[in-house]
Amino acid sequence: MPATWQGWAVLAAFVGLVAAGAFLLPQRKVLAAYLVYVAVLAVALVAICWLKGEPPRWRWGGDDRL
Repeated sequence: MPATWQGWAVLAAFVGLVAAGAFLLPQRKVLAAYLVYVAVLAVALVAICWLKGEPPRWRWGGDDRL
């Protein structure tokens, strides 16, 4: 979950763009285009989270750095 207002803004923009795409690209007529649109948005969201978020690390098991 986002920890700052900027993270919430990015998440809200993602949800808003997915919802807008549902109205602009009706799924019954152009399902493939809508799926590509959502996939591109998802890749963009993951890229932003990867670049701006906390560095990913293994979080299962004990912490050997103690």
